[in-house]
Amino acid sequence: MERVSKILDANGNPIRIQQLREEQSARIGWVRQEFETHPSRGLTPARLAAILSSAEGGNLAEQADLAEDMEEKDAHIFAELSKRKRAILGLDWEVAAPLNASSAEEKAADQVQEVLRDMDDFADHLFDLADAIAKGYSHMELAWERLGNLLLPRLTHRPARWFQTDPDDRNILLLRSDDGRGEALWPMGWIQHIHKAKSGYVGRAGLARVLAWPYLFKNYSVRDLAEFLEIYGIPARIGTYPAGASDAEKRTLLNAVTSIGHHAAGIMPEGMMLEFKEAASGASDPFQAMIAWCEASQSKAILGGTLTTSAENTGLGSNLGDVHNEVRHDLLISDARQIAGTLTRDLIWPLVALNIPGIDIRRAPRFRFLTDEAEDLKARADRDKVLFDMGWRLTPEKVQEVYGDGYEPVPQPGADKPAMELVAASASVGHACCSAAIDEPDEVDAQVDNLAAQTRPHIDNLIDTIKTELAAASSLDDFQNRLLATYGRLDTDELANVMALAFSAAELAGRFEAQEEAGD
Repeated sequence: MERVSKILDANGNPIRIQQLREEQSARIGWVRQEFETHPSRGLTPARLAAILSSAEGGNLAEQADLAEDMEEKDAHIFAELSKRKRAILGLDWEVAAPLNASSAEEKAADQVQEVLRDMDDFADHLFDLADAIAKGYSHMELAWERLGNLLLPRLTHRPARWFQTDPDDRNILLLRSDDGRGEALWPMGWIQHIHKAKSGYVGRAGLARVLAWPYLFKNYSVRDLAEFLEIYGIPARIGTYPAGASDAEKRTLLNAVTSIGHHAAGIMPEGMMLEFKEAASGASDPFQAMIAWCEASQSKAILGGTLTTSAENTGLGSNLGDVHNEVRHDLLISDARQIAGTLTRDLIWPLVALNIPGIDIRRAPRFRFLTDEAEDLKARADRDKVLFDMGWRLTPEKVQEVYGDGYEPVPQPGADKPAMELVAASASVGHACCSAAIDEPDEVDAQVDNLAAQTRPHIDNLIDTIKTELAAASSLDDFQNRLLATYGRLDTDELANVMALAFSAAELAGRFEAQEEAGD
C-alpha cells in the first residue's frame, strides 16, 4: 500500500511519499509524444472563433498552440511580450520572514533564500512562469532529489498543451489523460502559475485571446501587401520582335526578357527591342495603415500603451515614452505580485514543509519581489541644494540614508551665517592680517561694511520672498515650482546696481593703489 505522509501541501492535501520520488508526467507518455498542431496555418476568422470556443469548453491545447505560433511568427508580439516577461528578471527579490518572526522563522527564511540563490537557473524559471501572461497559465514540474539531509527540487517547464480544465470546474487545471477527464495534479509536484491578465475562467484569462484577432487581421494585410508589391512594384519587361521572326528567334527573345530581370543582362538578335514599362500606379498606404493599427492594438494589450514602442516614429521624443513607462511599471508590479504568490504557495512552502519541521504554514516565509522604484538622486540633490542655500541642511544620518554610505560631514565654520556676512567676515580677516603687517588704515574693512549695509535690505527682501513661498508650499515639488514661478518676478535691479557700484569702486581703488606704489 502506498504510504501517505503527514505533511500537507499549501491546500491541505496530504503528500504521498511515492509521488515525491517520480514525476507525474512520466505516467502519461502519450502526451509527451504529441506534436503541436500549428493552428495558425491557413487561419481564418471562422477557424479562430472555433479554437477560442473550444478552449472555453476545456480543450486548451489548440489555443496554447496558437499562442505559441503567434509569439513565434509575429516579431512585434514577440518583442512586446519579451519586454514584459524580461522586466521581471530585472527585479531583485528576497525570501522574507513574517512580521514579528521568531528566531526559528527568521532562520527558515534565510535557509530557503540560500537554496534559491544557489539555483543557477532560477532566473530561467521566472521567465518560464511569465509565459502565463500570454497563455493564462504556466506549469513547472517538481522532481525532488535528496542532497545530504535536504530534499531539493529540480524544476522543468511543461508545455501548456499538456493541460485541460476540469469538466466540473473550469477554474481547475488538470493534466490531460486518455479518458478525457484529466488527472489532478500531485501535491508538491507542480508549480502552477495561473496569471490573470483579465478576469474570467482560466481558459479565458490569458492575453493570447486578446492578441489573436489583431494577429489574424495583420496577417491578411501583410499577405495583401505582398501581392500588391508583386503586381504593382515590378516594372513590366516587353520584348518586340519584327514580323516574320521565327520560333527560335521568339524563344531567344523570351529568354532574354526573362533573364534580364534577374541578371540585368541578356542578348537578343538584331532588330529585336526590349522595353521597360513603368509599374502600374497604386498605393500601399491602406495595407500599412491596417498593419500599424494591429501592432498598436497589440502594444496596448501587452504593455498598456504604444509610445514605448513607437515614440521614435512620431518624432515626439522619449518624454512621451517615459509617461507610458509608468503604465508598464504598474503592469510589472501586478505581474511580480502574482508570480510571487505562486512561488510562496508552490515552492517556498514545500521547501519548508519537507526540510524544516515545526514551521506553521501561516508563519511560513514568503517570496517577494522588490518593486519600489529607486529615487532620482539627481533631482533629490537639486532640491537639497535649494534648501541648503536657504539655510537648511540634511543631518549626516539622513545623508547616508538617502545617498548611501561613504559620506562624512565637512567642517564649514560659520556656514550658518548669511552669505554676505561670510564675505564681509572673510574680507575683514584678510585685511586685518595685512594691516597688522604694514600698519596702514583699514580702508577695505570700511568698504566691505558699507557694501554690506547697502545690500542688506535687498537681500532680506529676497529671503523673505523665498520664506513666504516655502511656508505656502505643500511639498518639495510644489516649493520647487513656486520658486521657478517666483524667479521671474523678483526685483533684483537695485541689488545689481549696488553691486555694480561696489565693483567699480573696488576697481578704481585698486588702480589708485597700483599707481601710488608705482610712484613710490
